[in-house]
Amino acid sequence: MPDPRKAGFTLIELLVVMAIIATLLTIVAPRYMGSIDRSKETALKENLNTLRQSIDKYYGDNGQYPATLDALVEKRYIRQVPLDPITERNDSWVTSPPPDKDQTGVYDVHSGAAGKASDGRPYAEW
Repeated sequence: MPDPRKAGFTLIELLVVMAIIATLLTIVAPRYMGSIDRSKETALKENLNTLRQSIDKYYGDNGQYPATLDALVEKRYIRQVPLDPITERNDSWVTSPPPDKDQTGVYDVHSGAAGKASDGRPYAEW
């Protein structure tokens, strides 16, 4: 029969294990957070590209720019207005009018997110 006094872990053993786990977490956590930010930036680029292509196709088919982003959904150029992954909302897109003053509508779209990307550029310039 085993001795009941030797059937557990000592305080020192538990502290050593906790110190090892804490050290591993300090190495892994920053990399994990950085990968989340990079994935959001990649999704933002893709969503902007999709919206811009849809605007161009709308203009090519109709000879005018859509009045709103919702017009792209109504005419089935996109299924729904995509989320801005930085703001996690689909109503935060900032639209730009056409450079030609005779035309109206949505010519370009940018993120409405505040802050800068990992390359130092503001999200609003993408």
